[in-house]
Amino acid sequence: MDSSSSVTSRSSTVPELPGFYYDPEKNRYFRLLPGNNNCNPLTKESIRQREMESKRLRLLEEDRQRKKAIRTGLNSLFLHQKRQLGLLSSTSYCRRVHELKVNCMQRQKVEIRSPPDFFDSTSANPFQLLLADTACETVFTVNAADRGQCKYGIIKLDSLWNDHLQVDMCDNFNFTNHKINAACWVSVTHPDSHLLLCLMGIANTPGSSGLLPVSQFSNFSEVQSRMLCSVKIPMAWSCAWGLNPQVGSCFSTGSTRRVYVTNIVTGLTQTFSTESDVLAQQFATRTPVLYNGCRSGEIFSIDIRQHAKKRCRRKRVCFFHNSAVTSLKILQDENYVMAADMAGKIKLWDLRTRKCVKQYEGHNNQYAHLPLHVNEEAGLLLAVGQDCYTRIWSLQDSQLLRTIPSPYPASKDSIPNVAFSSHLGGRRGVPGLLMAVKQDLFYFSYNTDTWCEH
Repeated sequence: MDSSSSVTSRSSTVPELPGFYYDPEKNRYFRLLPGNNNCNPLTKESIRQREMESKRLRLLEEDRQRKKAIRTGLNSLFLHQKRQLGLLSSTSYCRRVHELKVNCMQRQKVEIRSPPDFFDSTSANPFQLLLADTACETVFTVNAADRGQCKYGIIKLDSLWNDHLQVDMCDNFNFTNHKINAACWVSVTHPDSHLLLCLMGIANTPGSSGLLPVSQFSNFSEVQSRMLCSVKIPMAWSCAWGLNPQVGSCFSTGSTRRVYVTNIVTGLTQTFSTESDVLAQQFATRTPVLYNGCRSGEIFSIDIRQHAKKRCRRKRVCFFHNSAVTSLKILQDENYVMAADMAGKIKLWDLRTRKCVKQYEGHNNQYAHLPLHVNEEAGLLLAVGQDCYTRIWSLQDSQLLRTIPSPYPASKDSIPNVAFSSHLGGRRGVPGLLMAVKQDLFYFSYNTDTWCEH
């Protein structure tokens, strides 16, 4: 037994005394002071932070030496033999390969080539959002700026797999960059041609949601940028783009006890009343249905075609989490929806029976608005917790495959933003994970020369 495990076991066996803290390393009790005290470091909060940092450093060291797969007996030779014998389907084989590869990913820092004044030389501009487009060729970024505003950028990933890890960032200098509550990619004139942004209000300026053309992100553009189909909304929490042809060119915005659906062709906006704030949204692809996750924990759907029927029941599907729902993901088989909440629960629901069929353990959340990342091709689910750990699960059997510690100490302003794809950088790209923490960008690449062994 190593020293760290022996210390942990010893501290768990000693009795807990009210008002005292037991230090397992010094093998003695110390008096605790209530609240946060700047003179005496022995407060519950400081002890908790010290223990979290010690755990993070230990996991970082273990991560550098990672060579083993999470499943016993799973290695490249075993998979290849089962595939040759016909005991493993092509889909299962690919998913198991991805499991091996994500366990071997190593962190590398990416150099960002940006406009001279995109990042202020006097202060770092931490990332607040990282949002990859459908093909994972481009990433939309939001960085914190002075006076509560933000800077928007577009990062091209086509050079990510070169020997020198460099990416180019394009800015939009002519747009007033309000703080963003939610964003998603929108296909208007061509795939991922626009960005749907939900902006917070500033002073006497109300909040709004609308479309911003991606073509206006250029370091040489002098065209005045403006939002298209802008809708004034007091507080916008979430947004989604209509994917079904029957919905038409529509986008939705989740607000305070309201759902707004706007047609970008006619400019008309429908309003649906709800019983709680709508924090997460997604349109189905096969049907004109919008799924909503609420602060109350309720998940319900709205059939957009029924808006004209005054007496119809607008909620078609309705079930509940025990805490506020922060993210929704509809799977390719649209009978299933994935949902995460502020209690750290991630559940897979069968919409036909309205029952939870799988639960993914280990996620950490108490009050943050954190997204889910589902990659069905690789059979993986990713989520960043409020504790700043990035966790990867098997989508099929909900097993936790890997926990990636942050390169920085955990804090409210250093929660990583991630993007994962089987083709990071576009059609020619390779699988990998992109992570933005504070002002830095990291790339976790699949190592094609090394396979995890057990």
